[in-house]
Order: sequence, then structure tokens, then C-alpha cells
Amino acid sequence: MEKKDGHIHIINRMIDNIVQIFVQKGFEIALDNEIEDEYHNFDALNVPKDHPARDMQDTFWLATDPKRLLRTHTSNVQIKYMEKNGPPLKIIAPGKVYRYEATDKTHEVQFHQIEGLVVGEGINMANLKFSLNSFIKELYGEKTEIRFRPGYFPFVEPGIEIDMKNKNGKWVEVLGAGMVHPHVLNNVGINPQKYSGFAFGAGIDRLVMLKYGIDDVRNFYNGDLRLINQF
Repeated sequence: MEKKDGHIHIINRMIDNIVQIFVQKGFEIALDNEIEDEYHNFDALNVPKDHPARDMQDTFWLATDPKRLLRTHTSNVQIKYMEKNGPPLKIIAPGKVYRYEATDKTHEVQFHQIEGLVVGEGINMANLKFSLNSFIKELYGEKTEIRFRPGYFPFVEPGIEIDMKNKNGKWVEVLGAGMVHPHVLNNVGINPQKYSGFAFGAGIDRLVMLKYGIDDVRNFYNGDLRLINQF
């Protein structure tokens, strides 16, 4: 039987591309566990006890340990890295995350996310905008149109959302970001009076869909080789 080479999955290819972009900008890759405790997934990130994200419709809690869960974002990596490393720091954290929600063309119970974190003296919104603007244009092309607008996330203040114009001329959200909330810095022992930082996050599955015109996120996980073999 003729031996055939395998294919790198399009999501893994996108992760490699994104990581390469940020490593060239001086970022370090940081990874951690997909099973997490409540503190590192929620509390340390300034997510209140009554926040909707803690409800069962959003989170997979472990039956064997009600205080542990499948992480809902890769922000747990940021917290653990800051607990062990003082500023200045620049990290990029790719990984799989889980949400307990209905599956449709744009939602899956598992998906891939990538987050970044920069902390140091004098870090400001201009640094954030420059970094994300250059990243999106490296990934999608120099002519990509981008806009920044206000957004809310408990772990950043102020928060922003970043949209790009797709091939059909419509604005679509691609990233959430903001300046790291002082409470988050305090929680990891970093003095917010001396240091500041920015953080951002994006769903990798969504970035792939936008880049290649794939309209159903479920295609990434159904094992259909006709999709994988295209790339």
C-alpha cells in the first residue's frame, strides 16, 4: 500500500502562523492546563461570583471536584505566568478552551483561543493598538481595514473590541482586548502604581473561518478529510 503524507490541520497551521508573528515581536510562548481551578479561571481575573460566565450554561464543572472545571479561556495562563514571573513580560498563550453551550454554525463546545499579555512600565493603549493593528495586517494583509470600539471585559479597563472588514465589506469582530485591570495586577502581586499592561484574546477557529471563507465551525471537528486536504 502506498504511504501518503499526512496534513497539518488548518487550525494548527493558523496557531503556528500566529505564534510565529508574535515570537518575532519578542513574545514568549506560555502554556498551562486545560483543567483549572475556580480561582485561576475566574476569581483572579476579576470575574465576580455572580457573573453569568459562572453559570452551568457556560462552564463544564467536574463532577468529581465542584471547584475544578474545563477552562473557559486561556486567561488562566496569564495569571499563572504573572504569579511566577515579574515584569517586564510579553507572552502569547494558545490553547483549547470549553464552553457549555448549544452547537451551531458559529459555536462549538470546544474551540481554540489565543491570548496575549504585555506588562511593564509605561505600557499604554497606544502600545496595544499598534501591536494588534500590525498583527491583523500581517495575518490578513496590509490593506485590511480595522476599527477599534469600546467593549467590556471584567479583567481589563478600559476594554475594546477590534473589528475588521471582511471580503463582503462587512465589519466583523476579531479580537477583544484592553488595559489589564489594576485588580488583576494586585491579585498576582504586581504593583499597578508602577506597572501597567495590555491583554488581548481571539478565537482561532473564527480567525480561520474569516481567512478562508469557512462558514461552519463544526467542519473543523467532524473528521471530514475533504476540508483538511485542502490545506
